[in-house]
Amino acid sequence: MPTARELGLMPPGAITGPQITGPQNDICDVPGLHVGHCTIRRGDLATGVTAILPHSEDLFRLKPRAGVEVINGFGKSAGLMQVAELGTLETPILLTNTFGIAACSEALIRRAIAANPEIGRATSTVNPVVMECNDGAISDIQALAVTTADAMTAIANATGDPVQQGAVGAGTGMTAFGFKAGIGSASRRMSIGDTEFTLGALVLANFGARGDLILPDGRRPDPRGPALPERGSVIVILATDLPLDARQLQRVARRAGAGLARLGAFWGHGSGDIALCLTTADPLEHAPIQAISTQRRLSDDLIDLPFRAAAETTQEAVLNALCMAPATDGRRVEGRPRRHFPALADWLAANPSQKG
Repeated sequence: MPTARELGLMPPGAITGPQITGPQNDICDVPGLHVGHCTIRRGDLATGVTAILPHSEDLFRLKPRAGVEVINGFGKSAGLMQVAELGTLETPILLTNTFGIAACSEALIRRAIAANPEIGRATSTVNPVVMECNDGAISDIQALAVTTADAMTAIANATGDPVQQGAVGAGTGMTAFGFKAGIGSASRRMSIGDTEFTLGALVLANFGARGDLILPDGRRPDPRGPALPERGSVIVILATDLPLDARQLQRVARRAGAGLARLGAFWGHGSGDIALCLTTADPLEHAPIQAISTQRRLSDDLIDLPFRAAAETTQEAVLNALCMAPATDGRRVEGRPRRHFPALADWLAANPSQKG
């Protein structure tokens, strides 16, 4: 399936010159960051797990710094309270469906203990970070299909190769704005002095009421079908190699909301909308040798660069999630016809833009 950029939805930006995207235009343009999926498709199941690994070393021993912004808190995520308090990650980030939180958390705990047997005994416990969206419109969520083995598979599949997008991994059963959606990603380059940095976004898109989507050219696609209340969710993972402190990381995470708003989202009462921003710069040691460590931070005079990049990559990542997911029918519900979730790419082909 084509990307939003290949379909002409993303006009050239202007924040960092002519080459504003990374070479892959996805979150793995951030050096060292890897993404993997485990996709589950069988019978009435269309679900899975997506793993984000900030670096390839032991995350418990070398903790990336992170900040979290809960835009609307109708969600069942694990580990966010400690991230907000301490500003670090200790495990890969896993994305899955709502009822897969427990299995994914167990997988992360077991993985960390296997590498660090002293966890919970001679040293602190570990904080697994798992976030979710409800894929019950397409998959039988009550089947509790996601297992610890599926979570481990997603982690094992993680690479720095171009991110698989659309109906894959945690995005297999997700929908947005009445269309089929799922996983999307994008990146932006930022030049500061003589150094080039990258900010990337990966989204799990499962939000937006039918008819609310606003494309960058102003069109508002309506896929037809029942008009339902906004009860979806979206998870936005932002990653960068730019040195940011805890306060700045949360501020950048907050700007993901600007990218969602550009698309027509208003974060309904039943929507779980969460953004987490991590930096691979200057991670913290679990057992530091020195009592005082030095960390770099971006001057606030330049922070509009990652602010704008966060908004742009979030918007484009959601559009990629929509454009790269094929049309799909919803799950069977006795006494009701199966709902059809069309592909945005098909709608665009049938409704070409009149601009340009």
